[in-house]
Amino acid sequence: MLICSLVLLIAVAAVRISSRSGLPSLLLYLGIGMVIGQDGIFHVKFDNVEMTQVIGYASLVVILAEGGLGTKWKEIRPVLPMAVVLSTLGVAVSVGVTATGAHYLVGLEWRQALIIGAVVSSTDAAAVFSVLRKVPLPSRITGVLEAESGFNDAPVVILVVAFSAAGPVEHWYVLIGEIALELAIGASIGIAVGMLGSWGMRRVALPASGLYPIAVMAIAVLAYAAGAIAHGSGFLAVYLAAMLLGNAKLPHWPATRGFAEGLGWIAQIGMFVLLGLLVTPHELANDFWPAVIVGLVLTMVARPVSVLLSLAPFRLPWQEQSLMSWAGLRGAVPVILATIPTVSGVRSSDRIFNIVFVLVVVYTLVQGPTLPWLARVLKLGDTSESASDLGIESAPLERLRGHLLSVAIPPKSRMHGVEVGELRLPAGAAVTLVVRDGKSFVPAPTTVLRRGDELLVVATDPVRDAAEARLRAIGQGGKLAGWLHNTNRNNGGTNNSGTMSRSA
Repeated sequence: MLICSLVLLIAVAAVRISSRSGLPSLLLYLGIGMVIGQDGIFHVKFDNVEMTQVIGYASLVVILAEGGLGTKWKEIRPVLPMAVVLSTLGVAVSVGVTATGAHYLVGLEWRQALIIGAVVSSTDAAAVFSVLRKVPLPSRITGVLEAESGFNDAPVVILVVAFSAAGPVEHWYVLIGEIALELAIGASIGIAVGMLGSWGMRRVALPASGLYPIAVMAIAVLAYAAGAIAHGSGFLAVYLAAMLLGNAKLPHWPATRGFAEGLGWIAQIGMFVLLGLLVTPHELANDFWPAVIVGLVLTMVARPVSVLLSLAPFRLPWQEQSLMSWAGLRGAVPVILATIPTVSGVRSSDRIFNIVFVLVVVYTLVQGPTLPWLARVLKLGDTSESASDLGIESAPLERLRGHLLSVAIPPKSRMHGVEVGELRLPAGAAVTLVVRDGKSFVPAPTTVLRRGDELLVVATDPVRDAAEARLRAIGQGGKLAGWLHNTNRNNGGTNNSGTMSRSA
């Protein structure tokens, strides 16, 4: 119990270190597991690969659900075809090139080479964006990378399981057909569960606000379970279901988002500490250089070729293709998938795990710190000043058919200096209270709003969305937003608008 408490405290501190240093947090958690493992301080011996795989799969479901809830449809919709091609054709190219290098340069058997090629062909958006938080990228790049990381887990899992199965690997066209079928089943179930869940969550008033986050996560996990039972891709199902839920304006959304992020952190911490416990550091030395060689093939050849071939029809600038090629960081999925050969009894599976482990650690250390620098060199950093998306929380008021919007005016908002009457809210919506410097008062139409103010806006159900859109437009464009024909521009609220929540 004492060790668990110490690990949790150290892991929380590691989150802070990661946010300041720019290093992906996975390395710190892996290090914690190795430090308390059998070669570390506490000499904890852990070699249960089956348990690690089960916990790893459960953690991946939570991580994919959290990622889907945070995926903005307006960002990935324009780049969805690119992400789909990159996560299917790109994965196939990456597997083939990496496996060829592992076979001829490292001397692995073809089955082992194909397993490694498939395992390391899955990217991790969490690792990418953790080191790019200070260098925001254009929405097209972030959309492609984020959607790719959510989509490519599914085909990679199918490939690893197929290559690790006993007996000869089936003909390539049979394998492609199975992958397509499983992806289609998973996508259909994920979309269906997400749509039904969104419809139900917006119409069913739960007795406590704390139940909404639990219900949303339960729906996402249900999508995974349904997909797996139907012999489809459960990982794709949970990601799509969560993405639909995350873009459906659900009640108590900020609380739900915070709950999902907390679960995501717990899943990552537990998963990586466990993987660090599973590895035996003194056994990694023999596989260090083979891992470096395979990583060179993957990073310098396989990933750039897969990006080039996949995105050629879309005619992207070479700068964007170059950054996407270097941004293929590996994280949670490869290390977890490396346990599948061990459970399946593949020969030399321990060596496969060690190579993947070393590859992930070494190349995350190399690629992570250099990504912001490369983005600046390629002049792809988004330097525009923008505020974070609006946080909207709503509690359904079935009897009153109304909503109470809470709006916080951030420092860079163009709502500063606007009079309450100049907001021109739709009929059925009105500013009822202003909180300024800790004091609240009922505003007059001539009350001038200031940075740091908090507003309470009452809106009837029919004009709720219009009131939100108007407030966001004012936050972005100022009092002349409507006259300048940009009321509906950036309706998602990404530029200098107030922070808004909706509650009962």
